[in-house]
Amino acid sequence: MDYSTLTALKPSAFEDAAEGYRSTANMAQAAKDHIENVVAPGMRESLEGVAVDVAHKELRELAANFQYTQTECGVISTALNALAYDLAAAKRKLEAAVADARAENFTVNPGGSVTYPAGPDKVDGKIPQGGTASGVTTPSAQDINRQAAFFDPNPYFARAQAIADRIAVALDEATAADEKWAPKLRALKADDDLTVSARDWTDVTSDTAGVRKAAEAFLDTIKGPPKESTGEANAQWWKSLSQEERADYVSMNPASVGALNGLPADVRDEANRVVFAEQRGATQHQLDTLLRNEPARFRPHVSGRAGARVQTEEWEKWNKEREILQGRVDGMDTIQERFDATGKDGLPEAYLLGFDSEGKGGDGRVILANGNPDTADHTAIYVPGTGTKLSDIDGDLARSEVLWRQSDALGNGDSVSTVTWFDYDAPRSAKPGEKGDILPEAMFDEQAAEGGPILRGFLDGSSAAHIEASGNPGHTTAIGHSYGSTVIGDAAKSGGWPEGPLPVDDVLVAGSPGMQADRAADLGIKQGHMWAMAGDGNDGFVREGGRWLAGLGDKWTIPTDPAFGSNVLQSDSADHSGFWNENSLSLSQQAFVVTGQYERTEIE
Repeated sequence: MDYSTLTALKPSAFEDAAEGYRSTANMAQAAKDHIENVVAPGMRESLEGVAVDVAHKELRELAANFQYTQTECGVISTALNALAYDLAAAKRKLEAAVADARAENFTVNPGGSVTYPAGPDKVDGKIPQGGTASGVTTPSAQDINRQAAFFDPNPYFARAQAIADRIAVALDEATAADEKWAPKLRALKADDDLTVSARDWTDVTSDTAGVRKAAEAFLDTIKGPPKESTGEANAQWWKSLSQEERADYVSMNPASVGALNGLPADVRDEANRVVFAEQRGATQHQLDTLLRNEPARFRPHVSGRAGARVQTEEWEKWNKEREILQGRVDGMDTIQERFDATGKDGLPEAYLLGFDSEGKGGDGRVILANGNPDTADHTAIYVPGTGTKLSDIDGDLARSEVLWRQSDALGNGDSVSTVTWFDYDAPRSAKPGEKGDILPEAMFDEQAAEGGPILRGFLDGSSAAHIEASGNPGHTTAIGHSYGSTVIGDAAKSGGWPEGPLPVDDVLVAGSPGMQADRAADLGIKQGHMWAMAGDGNDGFVREGGRWLAGLGDKWTIPTDPAFGSNVLQSDSADHSGFWNENSLSLSQQAFVVTGQYERTEIE
């Protein structure tokens, strides 16, 4: 970039372009939300039949196009803001150098060199001649020029040379910015079609990573989240950012924003929808590539008998990988189906508050809410138990949905949000993609001890977000099924009780094998606000197994024991999994607790 170009350059023009792309992103988001939360639900209420199913499929694809547009425009906007930042820094250096030249009555030439006048005083009987200094950028060349200026009889030379070097550095930095950003901006373009493919979303991931790396200097100007990362601290950090800073930070860091407790649910949802789409595309692309490279399944048996074959180790390894990837795709399809079900029989908007297709142990992570937990009068956080994984998340999401429907129906008009919280490694003995007995891992507290603090952080963040949005923490119930109740117990202890109890009003457990405590009071749970229910059949095995097997033979009190101090609810569950059966007493009991109608519960 030459002197005249940088002089005439207006970095604000790039900022204006960035704002234009940001506005386009906002319009795309609004269109997507309108399709998902207004148009599609409206069609479900008024129409039915095959035509509606086809229309819904088309609407889903249209919404995906808008989401892709929203995401890519956000990346482009950040790239343009970063380009403007880099160029503005170079131009400020140029303008400062030119101002100093004018103050010295020097002349800055079109090429960036600096002409200085003859010296003010005679040296050895002569007035030193004026001249022109050309700038250099390398430290070694600048050192040589400084040494030459030291021996020059004209004192203006040294000052002119220093200014010329500053101009050269400014032009060099502007050129570097132009060369860095030009190819990146050219690369930010979509395929010339109307289909958002899995490959398109993998390109989004690549685009974002490239822009994030190039924009490091610009992004460093945006204050990052606090190191302590408590829900309240995160909420205050988010409030401190301008709308432009929020948009740029989210576009470059959707995964970290989506995981930040204390941020508004709609913000986390938008960020996690990007994470979801990118990981869905990447996983599908991996699966498609794998399927195209299936190895030979059989080889002849060493016996040599005609027709005798055995499976090859290569195929078994390939098939195990296929099952893992297919399971993740199936789980993400289930989540997408929940998005698409908004409005069906009154089902509220879904909020994706956390997502990772793999997670630490390979089973994935999902936090999904029915209704906005920041504004709901009553919120229930359901923690699933043993064997939970993304590939089979449909059952746990269905429990949360049926609990929402029952709570909404019995809630006397109060708003309700139910959250499926699967953000820990649930016990299992088998590796992802393998079958196995879950009991041995469920005997120990390791997973609960690790997941408890994570749940605690989520609950703290939910309380902070609700207070920020509604002015109060709302009424919250933590519900644990089976080993999920043990996670809740460790969450209560992870906060340092008795210094700080869980930020919930009620704790309800079903089929609990134990909460690592002898009494509810040991967990800081308020008297009268600990609830427990048991089922028949194999539920008794789980409870008694927890009593005798957990902790390598240490016997403890389980929540349905009188000594624990629970309100033991009547239940009609025939087994360990029937607590969420529709139209059941067990489900209604939970709904009454969730909506704070304790007087309507039936205690044993």
